[in-house]
Amino acid sequence: MRHYEIILLIHPDQSEQVPAMLERYKGMITAGGGKVHRVEDWGRRQLAYLINKLAKAHYLCVNIEADQAVMAELEHAFKFNDAVLRHLTVQKKKADAGPSSMMKTVEREEARKASQAEYAAAGGERGERPDRAER
Repeated sequence: MRHYEIILLIHPDQSEQVPAMLERYKGMITAGGGKVHRVEDWGRRQLAYLINKLAKAHYLCVNIEADQAVMAELEHAFKFNDAVLRHLTVQKKKADAGPSSMMKTVEREEARKASQAEYAAAGGERGERPDRAER
């Protein structure tokens, strides 16, 4: 069996159906004797260019181990699912179990937004920085 990384761009109006869609694809993989090593939901992000007149899409990254018959079945399912705007499948040498660099970026953005919200809730005003001592 080979290792693959699959990136899916899902229609932003279908974001609520992403978990069900993911479970269906996971079921196809495990039914064919494959394994799912990592699933990352990168959320709704801006596209570099319009796809079907859409400026945003919901991104998913899935690392799997499967044979070619399962991959052909998955590719077929991606093609005929209208919610999947684009998909990219890359063959890898080994399974990646740790967080991807994109997921680290997403986590950093979330942490930054949380700290800004916490600072604003604490009554901080623009230009003031509580982490700096008075000079």
